[in-house]
Amino acid sequence: MTDTNKKRPNPVDVHVGARIRLRRNMIGLSQEKLGESLGITFQQIQKYEKGMNRVGASRLQAIGNILNVPVTFFFDDMPGQSDKPKGFEEESETTYVVGFLNSSEGIQLARAFAKIGDAKVRRKILDLVRTLGHEEE
Repeated sequence: MTDTNKKRPNPVDVHVGARIRLRRNMIGLSQEKLGESLGITFQQIQKYEKGMNRVGASRLQAIGNILNVPVTFFFDDMPGQSDKPKGFEEESETTYVVGFLNSSEGIQLARAFAKIGDAKVRRKILDLVRTLGHEEE
């Protein structure tokens, strides 16, 4: 094994870390607060979320409890884990949602959008975003 291989995070650890970050951001919990709840530093949370450090089973269970999700949540939608052939199948909607919510803009937009009470305004915003994204229905 070469030194460059040692420095690359394991894809499973990267996926689990991304799911931790996704859920933490979904509920609006800071890295600091999650770290405090676990008795570790926010820097350790950063390493978990980047996949640089592997999360042990008991720690992953504790994270799941704090984030109010089952441990299986962290393994959902893992690339290469599907039994069905891909062929011409498009990416699942979940893939887009995870990517969207893993960006700070996506989280901010989702939070702001959720606060809009008027359904007509929400539809107009959706139409605007579709137009800007050149999306066709």
